Order: sequence, then structure tokens, then C-alpha cells
Amino acid sequence: MTHHILIADHLSYSYPDGTPAVRDVSFEIHHGESVGIVGPNGAGKSTLVLLLNGFLEAIQGSVTLGDRLLDKGSRDEFRRRIGVVFQNPDDQLFMPTVLDDVRFGPLNQGLTADAVTDRCRRAMERMHIAHLADRPPHHLSQGEKKAAAIAGVLAMDPDLLILDEPSAELDPRSRREVIRFLHDYIHTRIVVSHDLDLVLETCNRCLVMVNGAVVRDGNTDDILSDETFLEAHRLELPRSLRPVRRPGKAD
Repeated sequence: MTHHILIADHLSYSYPDGTPAVRDVSFEIHHGESVGIVGPNGAGKSTLVLLLNGFLEAIQGSVTLGDRLLDKGSRDEFRRRIGVVFQNPDDQLFMPTVLDDVRFGPLNQGLTADAVTDRCRRAMERMHIAHLADRPPHHLSQGEKKAAAIAGVLAMDPDLLILDEPSAELDPRSRREVIRFLHDYIHTRIVVSHDLDLVLETCNRCLVMVNGAVVRDGNTDDILSDETFLEAHRLELPRSLRPVRRPGKAD
């Protein structure tokens, strides 16, 4: 499916004060890939996400999805085809009820009423929140808000799904539900996260960003088990790969 291939070609971006945020980043992501993007704070991960679907405009380089180049004329199409779930679900939930929020995107795609209803039903069932349809988003738990935000993006039927810090502020059960969703989601997805265990469990490929640049791109197991490399780039082994230390035992 060549129309689903995402290509970032020498992307660069600087903040208004001139500080570089993304430096000459290039990669290709193919249909069905599960790709993690990791790195220390300030690495440029979230800025890169905003460049990929046109929320920010690169000062150099390009983004293409299939045969479409991201530019001013195609930004709306990219924002429809590349669905982004932001770290804070309150940035996406603003309607009176959960159902209103999930309906918002499909309604603005010009779909029929029946198509909107079907999209919303399937998205909410997939995230196990159909029972929350009439609840105000501000009455939800953090895990429920995250599920509602994901449902709202799924209802738009994107070609590629990007989740920025999907496990942030979630309790263990809600985190496990997000992981279960990512396991079941068969389409192309990008997971940006400090939660290296989540990336290890849900992504086959991993990009490591440091100071705005991609310093390594490859198999997730190989990268996230390389303790020397991780420590050199201000990262740590995922907890699941660390040696078990018994209480009372000296190092």
C-alpha cells in the first residue's frame, strides 16, 4: 500500500527564538509498522509529531504520505489521514459530552448521519467507553479521558495513528488497556513515549532522538536492550530488562 507510506525527508524546525528543535530528520514508515519514538526531555519528539501532520511548518525538508506532499493546500487532508492523540486529553476534549467529542471529527468530514453514527459506535466500542456516551468529559477519570480522546481520533478513520505519551498519568489498569489497544490495532501507528516498557511491548521498530536528531533507528529489542547506548543518550533500560535486585543484597 504505497499510498500509506510516510516519508520525512531532511526535516528541520527551529523555535521562534531560533533554538533548533528538529535537525535534519529523515525516515520512512510503511503500512502496518508499529514505530516507537523515544528520547530524553527536549529531544524534539513532540515537535516532530506536529511537523508530520502540518500543525507546524518545517523550515527545511518535506513530509509526504503516499503521493501527497504536505503543504498549505494539503494540510487539512494530512490532519485527517494522520490522527494525533495528544499527551493531555483535555487538549482534545471540549464538547459537552463524550459522544459529542467523538462525533466532532466525522461530522466535519462531510459524512452522512448514518456513517457518523456507525463510525462513533465502532470507535467507542473499540475503546470500551460506549457507556460513557452521555458523560461530560470533565467528569471522567484520566484513563477514561484518554480512551475518549483515542476514540475521537479513531472515528475519523485515519491512515496512520500517532499517540504522544499515551501512558502519561495513567494508573496501571488504564495503562494496560492502552497497551492492549495498541496490540490489537493493525494499522500504522507511531508511539512517542518516555515509557520504554510500553514501547518495548508494542513497537517492533524504534527511533531514538537526541537534541532534535535521530541518532538510531532499528529493531526495538536491539535498541532498548543496549544499556551502554541508552546511558550514553540519557536513557535507562526498560524496567522489564533490568536485573532483579533482592532486598538486603549489596551491589
